Amino acid sequence: MDFKQIQELIRIINRSNIGELTIEEKGFKVTIKQKQDNIQQVVAAAPQMIAAAPAAALPAAAPAAATAAEKAKPAAETTASNLITIKSPMIGTFYRRPSPDKPLFIEVGDEVTPGKVVCIIEAMKLFNEIESEVKGKIVKILVEDSTPVEYDQPLFLVEP
Repeated sequence: MDFKQIQELIRIINRSNIGELTIEEKGFKVTIKQKQDNIQQVVAAAPQMIAAAPAAALPAAAPAAATAAEKAKPAAETTASNLITIKSPMIGTFYRRPSPDKPLFIEVGDEVTPGKVVCIIEAMKLFNEIESEVKGKIVKILVEDSTPVEYDQPLFLVEP
């Protein structure tokens, strides 16, 4: 089971009345639990990982001590100055380009649309493309390239 399949399962569970779903295959176990405040928890048994993901965020696997106790917030929320914040859906290392010899995904002033890759976050040797969920212009990049980021940490400010 790959990362995209786990993401889709969480979306399906979030939209349904199912309280808990467990899937086991080839020594890999995934349990998705829907809490009353729409937080899903993904527990993978083979490589011991836990991640908390809000309904609007991209879910991801993170180290066990990571974020299970944190409250969920939307992946993008409007600030007082009408800017939208794109936040990290996981703990990991933030990268602005796919590899050192490739161009940056986005720069200040670039237009983004839903589905456009804005960065990569590496978590446990897995490189996860982070896509924009909003349309607008990048106003500020809040994180330096190749630095660690936390779950729900602001990454970009977007002007809608």
